Amino acid sequence: MRSFVDPAIDTAALSHLLTMAGLEVEELEPAAAAFTGVVVAEVLAVAPHPDADRLRVCQVNAGGEPLQIVCGAPNVAAGMKVPCATVGAKLPGIDIKRAKLRGVESSGMLCSARELGISDEASGLLALPADAPVGTSIRDYLDLDDSVFVIKLTPNRADCFGMTGIAREVAALTGAPVRLPEIQAAPVSIADRLPVKIENADLCGRFSGRVIRNVNARAATPDWMKRRLERAGMRSLSVLVDISNYVMLEMNRPNHVFDLDRVQGGLTVRWAKPGETLKLLNDQTIELTADCGVIADDAGVESFAGIMGGASTSCTDDTRNVYVEAAFWHPDAIQGRARRYGFSSEAAHRFERGVDFADTVAGVERVTQLILELCGGEAGPVDDQTTQLPPRTPVRLRPARAARVLGVKFSDDQIATLLGRLGLAFERDGGDFVVQPPSWRFDIEIEVDLIEELARLHGYDNIPTVPPTGRLAMPELPEARRGAFALRHLLAGRDYQEVINFAFVEKAWEHDFAGNDAPVVLANPIASQMSVMRSSLIGGLVDNVATNRRRQIDRVRVFEIGRCFAKDAEARPVAGYAQTLRIAALAWGGVHAEQWGSPTRAVDFFDVKADVEALLWPRQATFAVAVHPALHPGRSASITLDGAVIGHIGELHPELVQRYELGSAPVLFELDVEPLLDRPMPSHRTRSRQPSVRRDIALLLPRMTSVQAVMDGLKAKAPAIVQDIALFDLYQGKGISESEKSFAFRILMQDTERTLADAEVDAAVQELVNHAQREFGARLRA
Repeated sequence: MRSFVDPAIDTAALSHLLTMAGLEVEELEPAAAAFTGVVVAEVLAVAPHPDADRLRVCQVNAGGEPLQIVCGAPNVAAGMKVPCATVGAKLPGIDIKRAKLRGVESSGMLCSARELGISDEASGLLALPADAPVGTSIRDYLDLDDSVFVIKLTPNRADCFGMTGIAREVAALTGAPVRLPEIQAAPVSIADRLPVKIENADLCGRFSGRVIRNVNARAATPDWMKRRLERAGMRSLSVLVDISNYVMLEMNRPNHVFDLDRVQGGLTVRWAKPGETLKLLNDQTIELTADCGVIADDAGVESFAGIMGGASTSCTDDTRNVYVEAAFWHPDAIQGRARRYGFSSEAAHRFERGVDFADTVAGVERVTQLILELCGGEAGPVDDQTTQLPPRTPVRLRPARAARVLGVKFSDDQIATLLGRLGLAFERDGGDFVVQPPSWRFDIEIEVDLIEELARLHGYDNIPTVPPTGRLAMPELPEARRGAFALRHLLAGRDYQEVINFAFVEKAWEHDFAGNDAPVVLANPIASQMSVMRSSLIGGLVDNVATNRRRQIDRVRVFEIGRCFAKDAEARPVAGYAQTLRIAALAWGGVHAEQWGSPTRAVDFFDVKADVEALLWPRQATFAVAVHPALHPGRSASITLDGAVIGHIGELHPELVQRYELGSAPVLFELDVEPLLDRPMPSHRTRSRQPSVRRDIALLLPRMTSVQAVMDGLKAKAPAIVQDIALFDLYQGKGISESEKSFAFRILMQDTERTLADAEVDAAVQELVNHAQREFGARLRA
């Protein structure tokens, strides 16, 4: 990097500066392991070891008197330059001392790359170029004191996938000048061209290329290029592939080198046709779909456009003539295609985020420059076709807006300086800056993007931390209304624990717990098991029980208050989607925690019904037999308040108990929150000084009769002196027909002005009995 831009700060400070500017340095590692005492040496002579077939006795010039070193490397030969660890050197895990190997004295060690800790190559000695100066420290000669930054890029900074982008960023942050490689147009010595036709402008916005003939594909990749590729995480493969990869890493310019002799006819850039297949460079054969871009010749598809080349036109050691291509592929035409086929590529990673569309010709020239320098050859003219490039709309930056967003006021001169350091051209329009985004910055589209750039260059850690200020309105709730927190406190006081579950749930949950086969489906779920929005809280609570049971917890009492979502064309404020706030609770296991003071008993319907009544108090709801997809068909009820059904209560359906491996059925309820928030105000009532009279009646009724219906009927027909009617006993069994059950009611009567006479009490009771006989077929039990 310092060959591109060399700021006057050390490595650690540069790492911190990049991180604070948004380019997080995730790792900072030395380029090689720590070692000392290793120099460049020349092997003067090699002789067989007298007592070992695999060892050689070498005479070595390490910059002083010749050294005798015993070596077992198969590639050791007279005249080669190699790293030599002299006596006293310290290598990773090895201290070099004078020693005798099978009776022959050895004063040092000739080293492989693995022994130096710079790569895993251990098949022989690390051969150095013939011009390597003898006696020079190997750390200095191979730049082993370098550091390697691993930068965790955010998706918007695709321009920093190349050294050019990083250099621009460091220059902008430090003010140091940028020294980019000088790219000169290659001399054109042949007139050969390869015809290229672009059929789809929405696939390829620009396509540049040239023919180069008579290259030497067997030439060696220079060591400096190998080192840079390896430290960037790439292996050196062959000189043509290495040049292509090097230019991609240097300029952030993906490119491709075709073997020209294997291309039949011209090239066509188009969308794939159904049924076409392609064998890629990674030996994977894929079947292309109509939304995959390709480069094809007269014989068929040759390349997966913007993602990976094809095996049929790849370069080999026998390649003599090549076609160098650099193009701009629209991000929308590349995104997701590689993942569809289960692989990724360096080119796809860049193109799907946006690559500079102005440097395709420069990319071709840079590849050409390196090929001619390293492989020889003759270059033809550059063909450059432009079809449809992304518009780069000017962005207006208002200094006052930047000050409001950042809390830091920049002068006009400061803003102009910071924009200039970023290489952003601008014009003044009144007090505003009208900035023209460069072709390599796809992330600058709106004003806040420019404000972010000001913040980065100024330094996030230089922005003062100011607590927000503002007037907070704290309106009081009317006395006749309570908040949802009151419901939370009430259930917590009844031994329930609050949970917060995801609003994204499995589609199967909606069918199981809500009978909803048309849930709100997420367009981009965070996980496959969270693909729809919940329309009920029950599924999350059941999953809480299942999770706890797997962890050997034998008693669970949980509740949740949260939004549920359903399709509703009339809903507001989000048109088409109702967002109802609901409260649900579930009890599973013992009614009390196991203890000595009370017998162990499983929680039942009436325990939870008492919790619901406490939640509603002082208002009273009615409970009626009802069917709910998640509840036991014979042990569930609807909950009605002021004539409207606000929820359900009951045991979980036996099938769901078995499916979710709960062991025993939990009891649960789910209610709309809004009806629970209103509560009646207390009202004064004069207490009577007259004695009350109680009468008990036991009525035999058909087995399927609802007690709620009987009580509602009796209360509706009760004379004025009847103050209360309540059920206090239910009996069915011996002495009662199997088709009947006995309800025992307590009737409380009282008058505020006088003492009741026996006659009118008896008359009132008889009137109630007669009504029960007429309406419900009741019989007075003897």
